[in-house]
Amino acid sequence: MPKIISISTHQPPYTLQQSNAEELTKELFYEKIPKLERYLKVFDNGGIETRHFCVPPEWHRTNHSFEERNGLYIELATQYSVSVIQACLQNESFLHSPISPKEIDAIIFVSSTGISTPSIDARVMNKLPFSDQLKRIPLWGLGCAGGAAGVSRAYDFCKAHPKAKVLVVCVELCSLTFQPNDFSKSNLIGASLFADGAACILVCGDEIIIDTKKSSPAILATGSKWMPDSENVMGWDVKNNGLHVIFQKSIPAIITSWLGPYIEQFLLEQGIYSEQLTHFIAHPGGKKVLKAYEDTLYLSSQKTDISREILRQHGNMSSPTVLYVLEQFMLHEGQVGDTGLLVALGPGFCAEAVLLNWRA
Repeated sequence: MPKIISISTHQPPYTLQQSNAEELTKELFYEKIPKLERYLKVFDNGGIETRHFCVPPEWHRTNHSFEERNGLYIELATQYSVSVIQACLQNESFLHSPISPKEIDAIIFVSSTGISTPSIDARVMNKLPFSDQLKRIPLWGLGCAGGAAGVSRAYDFCKAHPKAKVLVVCVELCSLTFQPNDFSKSNLIGASLFADGAACILVCGDEIIIDTKKSSPAILATGSKWMPDSENVMGWDVKNNGLHVIFQKSIPAIITSWLGPYIEQFLLEQGIYSEQLTHFIAHPGGKKVLKAYEDTLYLSSQKTDISREILRQHGNMSSPTVLYVLEQFMLHEGQVGDTGLLVALGPGFCAEAVLLNWRA
């Protein structure tokens, strides 16, 4: 089975305490949203303490055009991608020796918070010495599900090309999409939840032998689930001044009624029950989302401790977030023989599931 050999994450430069983010939001929306004080409780109740952003807080005190936001997205997404790729290919926690970008056969670039044609991966190729025959697979519009989907597509590529080395790069700059003149509840919830981040994993096919310092999660199986007529559950409303978040409060209920049965079916098809999972690697979409996972899959709260900690320290960074969770399992938890399930949800409405087994 294809293996995840190395992983790395990137922390943007500006760190904001949740209490300070609440004060900034209160300042921006004062007298513009009825019952604002009541709605601001989402900042206290979301299980988030700190988040990290690509721009300083004061950036949001002035208006910015869609063109300006997107230009900054292209610049910083390229910069963060280069940084996190280099860190992944040189990560001494997993690799005995660095891997050159020239050895990479394909790059899957995942993002939904800006627009770029050519896609960001082409711009990255001008910064790092990749082969000019590198296969580029950009994925756009999957939102929070994008990290898990990128792992799945790397698995597909390596099954077809067992000698391949594939990078999955996820970069989201959610702060650049914040709309100070959007007074909807969705925008307020987004302001309390979303953050910026970047992550990269290296996936290798069966015929690639790399001596690693730790056991590595092999990808046993992947699955996808789509809900018809659910475009308005989560996503973007694209307007003249940029991307406006769509975020329904029904997501935890959807996990219970729709995702739970699918996950149980997916696991049964692989011959295991949820109780047999050593690790549950959940995208922490929010505090209520993690509780819904626990309830529907009969998981103890300990199974989501790492996801909850990533949410506390980083907030919801959209697609990279589940890879921040995976990084902690790869660094500190995974042992030979362990089984893990990686799960994320996103616009569509959709779910992505990846079954992992740690091997020497």
